[in-house]
Amino acid sequence: MSTPPPTGSLARTVLESMRPRQWTKNLILLAGVIFAQMLDQPGAVVRAVAGVLVFCIASGAVYIFNDISDVAQDRIHPHKRRRPIASGRLPVPVAWRAWAGLVALSILLGWALGWAFVSTLLLFYVWNWTYSRLLKKVPIVDVIGIGISFVIRALAGVMVLIPVDPAVSLSMWLLICPFFLSLFLGFCKRRNELIKLADERGSTRPVLLDYTETVLNAMIGASFGLTLAAYAVYTVWPSTVAHFGTRSLVWTTGLVFLGLWRYLYLVFKEGRGGRPHEILLNDPILQMLVLAWILVFVMIIGMGQP
Repeated sequence: MSTPPPTGSLARTVLESMRPRQWTKNLILLAGVIFAQMLDQPGAVVRAVAGVLVFCIASGAVYIFNDISDVAQDRIHPHKRRRPIASGRLPVPVAWRAWAGLVALSILLGWALGWAFVSTLLLFYVWNWTYSRLLKKVPIVDVIGIGISFVIRALAGVMVLIPVDPAVSLSMWLLICPFFLSLFLGFCKRRNELIKLADERGSTRPVLLDYTETVLNAMIGASFGLTLAAYAVYTVWPSTVAHFGTRSLVWTTGLVFLGLWRYLYLVFKEGRGGRPHEILLNDPILQMLVLAWILVFVMIIGMGQP
């Protein structure tokens, strides 16, 4: 039986198990304060950033729980076997204690941000437990489950603002667009796994046995189109035009298309897609497109010309 590493090393190992490089997913919580046009309210911005930090802690707890649950399969996987729990660097009993501490800390901090926010945080935990235990074993549903996890994050980004402005409303587009985008990223990831884990797919991720490359290509194409269409409709939807005071947001659709296309190129041409967060962190072209979208979007809503 392995023994835990020294305290300093243990803290680093727990942090590694929390997968901080994947915390970029939680930036979606900032969508609420951005699209509600509350960036000029320091209290709202601070709450939004605090919400992101709480969900980073919660995400870390979920990743540890998943690694404990999947330790047998991860030890077969060519990359996941290097993770702290699968490799034995973080003993399972210690991992359980770290998980419990992170859950407690996130709920305590979340409670300070309001009952609406902490309720969404609890929903996030319940949903991920359901996904880990049941949904990830069902083809198509496994990717939809990931999409709903993104929707919950977007919802939390709105709920954290309620104490500042009880009248803040939840736009259906704030849920629909991230959902379709997460489907696109999820099916790209499954395709990468199917191709690169052809011999071990049944033991590393059993649901891959129910997929074929043809099916995944079709799903990627469909989710690509749905993501782009949903965003385009959002920019010209009457409530969007009324909220921002401009119809010019439709011009940002071109940048969204280029971003999706760049990602698609990296998946099909360069065989990437297994780690979506790594692409965003490492691809300068995609980073420039995201930055350009943010700048153009902010510039248009700042002008507010119908």
